[in-house]
Amino acid sequence: MRSVIEIAARTPELAKSDQIAAAQEIPAKFLEQILSDLRRAGLVSSRRGADGGYVLARPADQISVADIIRAVDGPLAWVRDQRPGAVAYNGNAAPLREVWIAVRAALRSVLDDVTVADVLAGELPPAVTAFTEDEEVWRD
Repeated sequence: MRSVIEIAARTPELAKSDQIAAAQEIPAKFLEQILSDLRRAGLVSSRRGADGGYVLARPADQISVADIIRAVDGPLAWVRDQRPGAVAYNGNAAPLREVWIAVRAALRSVLDDVTVADVLAGELPPAVTAFTEDEEVWRD
């Protein structure tokens, strides 16, 4: 997320990986792996050479937090290396499947609705900020 935010903040300039790494305190090798995943997913584009760097492949308001997570980590919610709908439990544990489906839906309700542009502007959608208004959510 931080690398994409940093690239978006530097637009229309190309963001060099060493600049991104320094600004966000991300180890260079780890960042290169992330940028590679983001490039394969079509979220960033790169240009090689001394004047090279990274730029968003589409506008920041068209890239969601969920898009980035899926590009780097895969699906938003997995249970035992399966999608929640594919998991089945027996007997008294059977309702757990619905719990995992609800968790995935809750994640989607936030992560699909927040864009890179929202984060960069510091203006999250009201439905998202509503979750943070309850003091209880800030406690472990």
